[in-house]
Order: sequence, then C-alpha cells, then structure tokens
Amino acid sequence: MRSAWVLLSVGLLAGLAAQGSAQQATIKIATLVPQGSAWYTTVQEMAQKWHEVTGGRVTVRLYPGGVAGDDSDVVRKMRLGTLDGGLLTAVGFSDIDRSVFALNIPMAYASYEEYDAVLDQLAPQLEKTYADKGFVVLAWADAGWLHFFTKEPVRTPEDLKKHKLFVWAGDNPAIELWKASGFNPVPLPATEIATALQTGLVTALPTSPQAAVVMQWFTAAPYMTDVNWAVLSGGLVLSKAAWEKIPADARPAVAEAARVAALKLRNQTREGAARDLEAMAKRGLKIVEVDAAARQAWLGAAETAYPGARGPFVPAAAFDEAMRLRAAYRASKAEK
Repeated sequence: MRSAWVLLSVGLLAGLAAQGSAQQATIKIATLVPQGSAWYTTVQEMAQKWHEVTGGRVTVRLYPGGVAGDDSDVVRKMRLGTLDGGLLTAVGFSDIDRSVFALNIPMAYASYEEYDAVLDQLAPQLEKTYADKGFVVLAWADAGWLHFFTKEPVRTPEDLKKHKLFVWAGDNPAIELWKASGFNPVPLPATEIATALQTGLVTALPTSPQAAVVMQWFTAAPYMTDVNWAVLSGGLVLSKAAWEKIPADARPAVAEAARVAALKLRNQTREGAARDLEAMAKRGLKIVEVDAAARQAWLGAAETAYPGARGPFVPAAAFDEAMRLRAAYRASKAEK
C-alpha cells in the first residue's frame, strides 16, 4: 500500500512538473539595434514586462547589434525556428512580403501625420498578409525620416548619382529600380555598412539621424542631405510558432506591452531627432541645405520612379491602397 502511494505521489509530481514546463517559453528575438542604445533599453523593458505579465512563464532572450545577422538572416532563422522574432526594418518584413514597402514609397508622405494616417488604416491589411504567411506582427515602429548621409555634399539627385549608394543585399527589385533611375547601388548586408563606408566601397547611405548616430555611421559619411526621402519603418514580429508558445491567456497583455514599447520607440525617435542632429553636428556632421528647386528635383526623381516601383518594388494592390489612403487624408485636411 505504501509503495502504491509513493508511486502515485511521484506520478503526480512528474505530471505537475511537466505541466509547469509546458507553460514556460523562451522567446529569442534579434535586432540590429546595438546594446546600450536607448532603443535597446526600451526593448529590454518590454522583455521584462513580458516576464511580469505572464507571471514568469515567458522569458525573452535578446540578440542585439546584428550578432544574429542582418534582417534577412533573422527572417531566415525565424523560418528555421532557430530564432523566434525580430525587431525588423521594412527590409526584413519584405523578406516575408513586400507589401510593407507601401509605407516606404519615396517622397510619398509629406509629414509624419500623413504617414501615421496611412499606417493606421493599412496596418490591419498588412498584419493579415503576414499572418497568412506564418508571422505575427505585434507592433509597428519607425526610426524616423531617411536622409542621404554621404562622404561629399549632395544637394540634388544628380549629385547622388555620382556616389556608390548602399542598398540591402538581396533586395533585387530595389537594386534594379535604383539602376533604372541612373544611380549606382552597391548591395551589401547591413552588418557591413560601417566597414564599407570606411573603405570607400560605399559613399552614400540612406538612413535616419537616429540610426546614423546610434550606429556611428555619420563619422564616415559626415554630410546629410536635408530631404525627407521616406520613413524608416519597421516593427516587432514573431513567427506563428513562437507566438503559440506564449500561453493563450497572456497573449493580449504581451501584445499590449509590445505596442507600448513600439510607441515609446517611435516617440524617442521623433522627439530626439533635433537632439541627435545637434550631437552629430558637434562631432562634424554638416547638413546640406536644399532649396525649393532642388527639393522639387528630388520629388520629381521619386515620382518618375513610381511606375517602375508599383509591382516589382511594392505589390500593386498595396501601392494603390497607400496612395488612396494618402489622397483621402489630404482631402480631409483640405476640407477643414
């Protein structure tokens, strides 16, 4: 009889241990954001919040600074199951589906207000697109306006054509679009940008002020063209398999923590832009002012490329919907 009770107790304890183990999840998330940066601190805070709101059932393991590779590497590893998620740029998202580039159409958005209005309405469609392909978008974020950081002053598109322009390796539609427009794209992994700038393999880089200061790229490309080319958009995405490792009852709180973190990242970027520029200016950055004629030339260069971008670079349906939403927003503002 005593032996039976011992066996029963051992069985119950084993069952409880197995149940507890089944509730535990370690989520491995990678990002290009370097350790020690304000963005990394915010992601760390989100990771801690996930641990808290799940009662310790979810632990996040972060891989910052490109140690897991660039965004394309991260998406590939998510598909393989060796990573669970990534804080990705639009380029990373595009390795899943290119519809995200509707948010990155050059010179399409005249302000953050326009961009946000389009994103707010386009996001549900984009999230369904990614869900259908096995990925869960938890939150959208952005790192501010893309500008051209260059080794020599660039005021017009013609000036930029003389430079060797960084383009993400593997993004063949973007590479071909730049070439067709008369530019000289140099495809490389994002993890090689610093070395490429230092060696002269690349002499121009489209990036945001925050990324330029955080990654220290401006030290090798000390001129910034004062044109808002596009928003450097992105967000936090998990594989569907990883999302399902998170206890179902905790998923709403996890998603909310991700949304709050993404909003903080966005605000940090936008509110800190002037401060980032000032910090870089103290260390040698020169802002290249652009007059009305040159600004019109940039807009003309972008719009001339739209027919070639619609379809190969951005799926036609996503391109058209973004432009429809932008037109509707502009019309609503004009009525007020």
